[in-house]
Amino acid sequence: MSKILIVDDAAFMRNIIRDILEAEGHVVIGEAANGTEAIMMYRQLKPDMVTMDITMPDMDGIAALREIKRKDSMAKVIICSAIGDQPTVIAAIKAGAIDFLVKPFQKERVLSALARV
Repeated sequence: MSKILIVDDAAFMRNIIRDILEAEGHVVIGEAANGTEAIMMYRQLKPDMVTMDITMPDMDGIAALREIKRKDSMAKVIICSAIGDQPTVIAAIKAGAIDFLVKPFQKERVLSALARV
């Protein structure tokens, strides 16, 4: 069981991820709608793992990922994005993402990414 922070500007997508995670016994300890909120909540909640969208208002997921990793090099962040082209995936991995899920994703793919962590 992991404590997870979900970061996505779309409430329906946060709900989908929450349902998948909670059905497997994980605990969603917070939700953020942009990168700035994600950084603040990461510091406050200290989750075991973060799911992070890329395209969000205020601060995108790659910038937020870099900031979280700068503060905590051991942070475990899985990027979940509709943008799955090779340059975007490479940028996310170089920034420190442990996995990259392309939306819409399958429940099994989300769970396999979590299992790798």
